[in-house]
Amino acid sequence: MKTIGYIIQKEFKQIFRNKGMLPIIFILPILQLVILSNAATYEVKNIKFAYVDYDRTSTSRALIEKFNASNFFNVLTDFPSQEKASAAMLSGEVDVVMEIPNHFERNLLKEKTADLSITINAIDGAAAGVESGYVNQIVHSFNQDVKMTILDTSKKVTQPVTIQAIPSFWYNTTLDYKTFMVPGILVLLVTMITLFLSGMNIVREKEIGTLEQINVTPIRKSQFIIGKLFPFWIIGMGLLTIGLILAKTIFNIPMEGSIVLLYAYTSIYILVILGMGLLISNFTDTQQQAMFIAWFFVVIFILMSGLFTPIESMPKWAQIVTEFNPIKYFVEIVRMVLLKGSGLGDILPQLLKTLLFAILMNVLAVWSYRKVN
Repeated sequence: MKTIGYIIQKEFKQIFRNKGMLPIIFILPILQLVILSNAATYEVKNIKFAYVDYDRTSTSRALIEKFNASNFFNVLTDFPSQEKASAAMLSGEVDVVMEIPNHFERNLLKEKTADLSITINAIDGAAAGVESGYVNQIVHSFNQDVKMTILDTSKKVTQPVTIQAIPSFWYNTTLDYKTFMVPGILVLLVTMITLFLSGMNIVREKEIGTLEQINVTPIRKSQFIIGKLFPFWIIGMGLLTIGLILAKTIFNIPMEGSIVLLYAYTSIYILVILGMGLLISNFTDTQQQAMFIAWFFVVIFILMSGLFTPIESMPKWAQIVTEFNPIKYFVEIVRMVLLKGSGLGDILPQLLKTLLFAILMNVLAVWSYRKVN
């Protein structure tokens, strides 16, 4: 028992003697708890809503105001045609489009029935089901309002007034949750493996002492860094290939867009992750420290990427933070290319932001790396 007690005492002394480990053990978990508890939510709100009003009557405007007054919908714009609305949904600008047909008001007053066409982005099947429920609630409430208006006007009992919302689920017609999750899990695997491997690789050289030997050689800093990180770039691209094959053969995930475009984007995205890994390794002395710090950032980035929680449902401050999250853009691109068939023009904003991240992250990583003689 004395021996065990001595070993335990020795380990505690080593832990608390290492000033770099104390923030990792105590501060980082607290930050994760505070940030993620406030940012991550499974509520579906701030739904990007648009409409096409072919009727242009007081009744159709009253229906639109119902959606505008809802806490769940963020009414963005009035599209002149369904084609324009469909293009906006393809680019990710809107999630729900309501089409109000011609003679909507006339049909309600004369025939006591009218149909609404509701188009929903169903990549996230669970969210699409909730959004459809919200739409039905508002339409049902409006239906009651119209019924009371007609009764007050006619002063007699008429046949029931019925407004039927007919949903159309795009990009995931069966609302299969795997169609939504598998592309996101693919992003998760590529990110975690490349970040952890690149982050711990150079730290391992420090631990075994070979980094000091390399530093006294004529090898230039740029040569060393490229030589160390390029294999992990290849591994990342290989993981993407394996993931796509499994996604298609096992889960039958649709691949509507250009796979070449997806590979081109991923080649830039992996540079961001490798830069992060190198940056982490520059400021850590052990693989344990590198793993803790990498895991801290990965957990926050992934849970604030839209992989599990809709970004629109997060608090405003969290939505701003996600703009600086490269994983968010990779999740969006994979889903847009595979499930929507989006092209270069549709993903160009995310592509340019990721390229900027790649340049910034690698410049910082290379600048902070020091050859110590």
